[in-house]
Amino acid sequence: MSNFIQTLNDAWQRTNSLLCVGLDPEPSKFPGALAGRPEAIFDFCRTIVDATAPYASSFKPQIAYFAAHRAEDQLEQLIAHIHENHPGLPVILDAKRGDIGSTAEQYAREAFERYQADAVTVNPYMGFDSIEPYLEHEGKGVIVLCRTSNAGGSDLQFLETGGRPLYQVVAQLAAEKWNASGQLALVVGATFPKEIEVVRGIVGDMPLLIPGIGAQGGDVQATVNAGRTANGTGMLINSSRAIIYAGKDDDFAEAAAKVAMETRDRINAFR
Repeated sequence: MSNFIQTLNDAWQRTNSLLCVGLDPEPSKFPGALAGRPEAIFDFCRTIVDATAPYASSFKPQIAYFAAHRAEDQLEQLIAHIHENHPGLPVILDAKRGDIGSTAEQYAREAFERYQADAVTVNPYMGFDSIEPYLEHEGKGVIVLCRTSNAGGSDLQFLETGGRPLYQVVAQLAAEKWNASGQLALVVGATFPKEIEVVRGIVGDMPLLIPGIGAQGGDVQATVNAGRTANGTGMLINSSRAIIYAGKDDDFAEAAAKVAMETRDRINAFR
């Protein structure tokens, strides 16, 4: 059975892409042809996935956008569709879970058994206890928040502890103590390329999920220069709204595909 890291490495090489397409469906932004459909969220996301898959190496559905509309069953359908129709492209459930003990065990079951995600994002604020239950699911990826793309992340992530910022402590713990399964990755935002470089120096070739190059304005060249590994991979560079809402009319899929291709090519230009 292949594991998350192996699948991800294979996808980077096979697709020649570091682009992760984020799926944040908001029905109020859907084109008119989807209005009123009971399965509109699934239909929209499936169409986006099929249109952008040739240019992506992974997909990242954000669970809140489904749960807020009582569309968890459509999220299940969507992930099953990706696995069936685009095998080898890993699916990251962006859930940012952060609890301990039996509660974390249930969150892990939700991500990996119910939704069949290949990896899930988690919040390390409660320490290793909040990460360990996910590691018990063999071959599944655990992507730990480290230096997030939002400005407010500095409120905590830049607090000094032992003479260095907390985000660096998280990176070192992830690389040296927490990665018992070999399936850990970290979230580091494209809005902070200097911090990407620092984290890369701490964690070696550990994959980095890097949000923030689209609507949040992160610089692609600076991101790639700071985060690439020696073989020009090591990054899941995520863009969500800039791709999935590139078009507002019934040709939204073509518009999304065009922006996804352009984003992949822009990333590749600096690898």
